[in-house]
Amino acid sequence: MKRNFSPGLGLLGLGLLAFAVLPALAQTTPTPPENAQTLGPVGAAGKIHGHVTNPTGSSQRDGSVSLSTDGGHTSKYTFHVDANGDYTGTAPSGTYTLLFRNVDTPIDKVVDQFDGIKIIEGQDTQQDVDMSRKAFIDKLTPDQQKQLADLRAHNAEAMKANEVIKNLNADLRVVVQDIKDADAAHATAVQTLGASAAKADVDAKEQEIKTAKFTEVETLMLKDTAAKPDASVLWAQLGQGQVGLKKYDDAITTFKKTLELEAASKKPSLAIQGLADSGLGEAYARTGKIQDAEDAYDAAAKVNPTQGGFYLKNEAVIFFQINQPDAQVVAADKAIAIDPNQPVLYYLKGNGLVGKTTMDDKTHKLVPPPGCMEAYQKYLALAPDGVYAGEVKGILAGFNVAIDNSYKATKPAKK
Repeated sequence: MKRNFSPGLGLLGLGLLAFAVLPALAQTTPTPPENAQTLGPVGAAGKIHGHVTNPTGSSQRDGSVSLSTDGGHTSKYTFHVDANGDYTGTAPSGTYTLLFRNVDTPIDKVVDQFDGIKIIEGQDTQQDVDMSRKAFIDKLTPDQQKQLADLRAHNAEAMKANEVIKNLNADLRVVVQDIKDADAAHATAVQTLGASAAKADVDAKEQEIKTAKFTEVETLMLKDTAAKPDASVLWAQLGQGQVGLKKYDDAITTFKKTLELEAASKKPSLAIQGLADSGLGEAYARTGKIQDAEDAYDAAAKVNPTQGGFYLKNEAVIFFQINQPDAQVVAADKAIAIDPNQPVLYYLKGNGLVGKTTMDDKTHKLVPPPGCMEAYQKYLALAPDGVYAGEVKGILAGFNVAIDNSYKATKPAKK
């Protein structure tokens, strides 16, 4: 059975750093001094490139770098700063004043400038613009320096928080893969031991794989929920690990915590709520709380209807595994109503009903309950060569029921 992992669970979002623009940093472009070069340079072209660092010490994400031939009074060549803080350009060889402007800096003002920048034919000049340097900061007014100090403090906290989120997201990716690996544990065990391995050995290997994977899930998520207790996705994944380790009481507590966080969230996630409700359903089912389990699965299908069939199929499978045929049939019927072309659902329905077979007192023939043979027939129609096809054909033969080929599948599938 696939673990109740619901597609659509997102990773945690990184907090945005505050790269606020300080408009007051702009200075009026200076009047060229008497000895300034006023004639444009002549000669073949050279290249220039560099990186722009804003006053907070972080890469500038926009703006422009210009080259001036009159000491900064006017701009002759302009290059855009990209999202990484880099710029590049080409200009005739000569000596320039380099100017940096923010996106909203007026053309008659600059934020920073460097004099005596030489561009040489056939060469690539590097000229960075570092507005976090002491010489730049010292020119700011006391109010500007205080504003900058506040921004730097804020950014430091944001960067620290971002590092935490980065680590949590890395753990989440590991956990998602662990759950997928646990789902595939049987196939992995067979592949590892070989097709001729004894069933007991395969089962033991499968359990070994699952235990290792779910232990890692639990370990990582216990650590991460302590680091960020308000992240519902972490609690949801922790609950999955606890269910996988058969720590059902712990899982129930964890999934309830997940739902509490979701209820308090400004942007609740349907996928996380569905996962938590369906996880509760499995934990309840495996601890004998059948009605609670049915209610939880219904809640999952209601809150996240796009995955309703997935949750309800899992419900039917789990009730099959714990020998609850009545609940198994109810769940299968609910899942069929959502997706009538899944063969396994009809097998589960027939399997849940066949135990209610009676014997006619007069003819001494077996009498299947209503809907049982029809469910098995539908399974064969959808999956004539499916995993359970041999078993189903044997059951129909035991009841002297001929296979009805009139059933038509609208979407053939094998389960």
